[in-house]
Amino acid sequence: MQTLEQLQYPIGRCEYPSVYTHELLQSMLLDIETLPKRMELAVQHLLEFQLQTPYRENGWTLNQVVHHCADSHMNFLLRLKLALSEDHPTIKPYDEALWAEMPDYQLPFNNSITLLFCIHAKLMLILRSLQPEQLDKTYFHPQYKRSFSIRDLIALYSWHGNHHLAHINSLKTRMNW
Repeated sequence: MQTLEQLQYPIGRCEYPSVYTHELLQSMLLDIETLPKRMELAVQHLLEFQLQTPYRENGWTLNQVVHHCADSHMNFLLRLKLALSEDHPTIKPYDEALWAEMPDYQLPFNNSITLLFCIHAKLMLILRSLQPEQLDKTYFHPQYKRSFSIRDLIALYSWHGNHHLAHINSLKTRMNW
């Protein structure tokens, strides 16, 4: 039996490397680039009752997880653009739990899968074109009261996609789907 911590963080919590090697960044970029396809493959054959199953007690349904990823990665794109176009901007946090209760999270998952493909096409064009010095650009996150570099943003969203895919895949394994 898994603990609540294991169910919430099936791949562990996000850790930011002290050193970002070229190889590590390339691996993280590949995670980001392939997320839409990996997410689509993880949910495409699930039945409606499976999509409406929470990945843990009091957790989001799998459908909500997919919609959350689209919303979160939309914010990734906006934060990236803000960090690149302004001098250390303060970003606007959002209440992801409240967003998950909004009516659009009742739409079929394919709406957000399509959105993920579009968002990630834009993200990857920007991320693959960055000059090394641009990776040092930052934004301030008032909720965490800390600055994040673009390197940290890449690490966070590499982890984030894998984290939510693990929610989906671990439930599928536990339920033998």
